[in-house]
Amino acid sequence: MAPGEKIKAQIKKNLPVTGPQAPTIKELMRWYCLNTNTHGCRRIVVSRGRLRRLLWILFTLTAVALIFWQCALLVLSFYTVSVSIKVHFQKLYFPAVTICNINPYKYSVVKDLLSDLEQETRGALKTLFGFSEIKSRKRREAESWNSSWEGMRPKFINSVPLLFFDEDETSKVARDFLTGRKRRVSGTIVHKASDVMQIQQSKQVVGFKLCSNDTSDCATYTFSSGVNAIQEWYKLHYMNIMAQVPLEKKINMSYSAEELLVTCFFDGVSCDARNFTLFHHPMHGNCYTFNSRINDTVLSTSMGGSEYGLQVILYINEEEYNPFLVSSTGAKVIVHQQDEYPLIEDVGTEIETATATSIGMHLTESLKLSEPYSQCTEDGKDVPITNIYNTAYSLQICLHSCFQTKMVEKCGCAQYSQPLPIGANYCNYQHHPNWMYCYYKLQQAFVREELGCQAVCREACSFREWTLTTSLAQWPSEVSEKWLLSVLTWDQGHQMKKKLNKTDLAKLLIYYKDLNHRSVMETPDNTIPNLLSNFGGQLGLWMSCSVVCIIEIFEVFFIDSLSIITRRQWQKAKEWWARRQPPSCPEAPPIPQGQDNLALDIDEDLPTFTSALRLPPAVGTQVPGTPPRYNTLRLERAFSNQLTDTQVPDES
Repeated sequence: MAPGEKIKAQIKKNLPVTGPQAPTIKELMRWYCLNTNTHGCRRIVVSRGRLRRLLWILFTLTAVALIFWQCALLVLSFYTVSVSIKVHFQKLYFPAVTICNINPYKYSVVKDLLSDLEQETRGALKTLFGFSEIKSRKRREAESWNSSWEGMRPKFINSVPLLFFDEDETSKVARDFLTGRKRRVSGTIVHKASDVMQIQQSKQVVGFKLCSNDTSDCATYTFSSGVNAIQEWYKLHYMNIMAQVPLEKKINMSYSAEELLVTCFFDGVSCDARNFTLFHHPMHGNCYTFNSRINDTVLSTSMGGSEYGLQVILYINEEEYNPFLVSSTGAKVIVHQQDEYPLIEDVGTEIETATATSIGMHLTESLKLSEPYSQCTEDGKDVPITNIYNTAYSLQICLHSCFQTKMVEKCGCAQYSQPLPIGANYCNYQHHPNWMYCYYKLQQAFVREELGCQAVCREACSFREWTLTTSLAQWPSEVSEKWLLSVLTWDQGHQMKKKLNKTDLAKLLIYYKDLNHRSVMETPDNTIPNLLSNFGGQLGLWMSCSVVCIIEIFEVFFIDSLSIITRRQWQKAKEWWARRQPPSCPEAPPIPQGQDNLALDIDEDLPTFTSALRLPPAVGTQVPGTPPRYNTLRLERAFSNQLTDTQVPDES
């Protein structure tokens, strides 16, 4: 090696190397440990003594292991999509209150429409229990079965036969209510309570038989009580009859707001029927909603307590009750949001007559997070079920809409107690003779979750729930009954033709216990900023490392290491390729001349520090001159002409 190359190699050996310029991975790691900000790695290199160096290696590896462990826990915690709940209190508005009479229509008005049905119902009761207005309820044994149907042409019994099982339900032998003869029951027998709870089986069971359109597929639905069987049978025919009555006529047959509401107070101020909005329910008739956002105005109460809520006295009018449709007396009330459909049948609270019912409210507002934290829906638009109620979305609304949609698809008509989908009609005998069988089959499938409604419908992400605390008191008291009923009768004298009885009245008080409500909101417990900050905390705690240090580690351990490995592999590939090439023919060595003569290069100036690093020379410096060209030196005469004084005289 030339002297200049030796000096260059010595300088490069003593100078510190930088990342990609390191010739081996070992040199790269040494350079990293000497220059990194992570103290553990540096202490491994600079520490003297094997024991101390071994301890630093152990400490550093332990810290790295703890970092990986803690970061793995943080990642797992991030993907568990946990939430934290915040509870705070604030003032609120008064909710909407919907009140319905349990009896949907006045019996005196609707009696003509139901006369045939009630006549057959009384005949069935007389056949089964010996029931009449005079005799006691005991089973008939002396009279024949068909004596109750003399002079009658029953059509409801023929369409849906009532059956009586004498001894054992599993024997499939039943007695017909109309003829009194025993016959074998075809098809399946479904006990309405067996799928829900275990009850003591009665030896005497009442039921009715439903068949499909072609009468090839039949099912007999039995009940543990004759009362339940008769009421269910009556209700089916009742819905069939009322489905054919126009809406305007049904509204006129039900109670008006002036008839239902006797007195009204809200927040200490008198109110009347004008503060209530009509809402017609198929199974409850005319209902009336207070604070239903009339003219976009929502009322609020100034204080909590029973004196500052809604106080109404309701006229129930027990004499107008349908004896077979409802078996209790009173009203139903439901508290809900202004844009929410009042599901009276699902969550309505019944209030008694001759009783003051006080309902204290506490509002809980819940706000849940949607995916990926839960499967709730914001507004129901992402649920593939059409909302037939045209109100705010809720889980119950979705389930009812799904069942009604399936009813229209499979049975060709809609069930009477729910709103009508677009383009559908309510079921009735004239257009859908066997809709009852389809309805019961579909209801069974819905309860068993075979229709898929429970899988498709999801809970709403935000909803309000009123927790009701109910207390009862006798009203009016014995000492105030006389004057109170007299004054109320006088107040309603232009509408009523009889003296009021306390069994015709019910008092209702609905109020906030206090004006604060609980708000439950879910927030993400693990977010990207929290995850990054937790990573930084772990790295700083165990390795005194920052984001710049992470970038440095990535550069050295991935980019530089890969560069070194790639360069070495490329050199090996070049050497392998050179070995595969055939040797070239030897040629005559060139004749060294001038600067090509290696023997003449011994006087080359030694390289400077700058030239050794192959860097441009500093400004203002000059490079030493080049050596002379020795091959140009020639022996020449010192003088071209001879001096006169040195000339030799001629001998001649």
